[in-house]
Amino acid sequence: MEDGRELKKRLRQECLEKRAGLSQDEVREKSERIMARLFELDEFKKANFIMFYVDFKNEVMTQDAIAKALSMGKRVAVPKTVKDEGLWAIEIKSLDDLSAGALGILEPTKLENRVDPEELDLVIVPGVAFDRKGHRLGFGAGYYDRFLPKLRPGVKKIAVAFEVQLVDSVPAEEHDIRMDAILTEEQLISLPND
Repeated sequence: MEDGRELKKRLRQECLEKRAGLSQDEVREKSERIMARLFELDEFKKANFIMFYVDFKNEVMTQDAIAKALSMGKRVAVPKTVKDEGLWAIEIKSLDDLSAGALGILEPTKLENRVDPEELDLVIVPGVAFDRKGHRLGFGAGYYDRFLPKLRPGVKKIAVAFEVQLVDSVPAEEHDIRMDAILTEEQLISLPND
């Protein structure tokens, strides 16, 4: 019988392979559909300060959405991983505020623009796999697992993912934070808050 860690590892590998199998055109087209739907959501329209992630390696593309949100007058933060500190939210004014960091992922350069997570109104969450109960499987480093509990109560956490990243069940632990919604190129899965 597979234990939770082995199951997560296998699920992570399967979903990353499926996502890697998408062509650049498919990733772009599906990402545009997902982001168009995001901008139509009331949660997005009402939010003044939004945390996006910066896409990497066939993730749902966010950079055009970040630029559009900034042009709409929204405040935008993106994550920066800081050794021994975890994930920081850093406010940016433009995509020019980003440069390639560790692993080639675009990250903010001005750490003095760090934001208290309680200031955020909405967080767009990446992941490797999600189930319909809102459970998320990340890359395994636990950055978002430690960051999300720092948000104000009621702040929406919306996962964006391709349909190929939806699975029947993600092994969940007591401390795991569930998503409030999962947005794919085909559907919006809204989840009740308990």
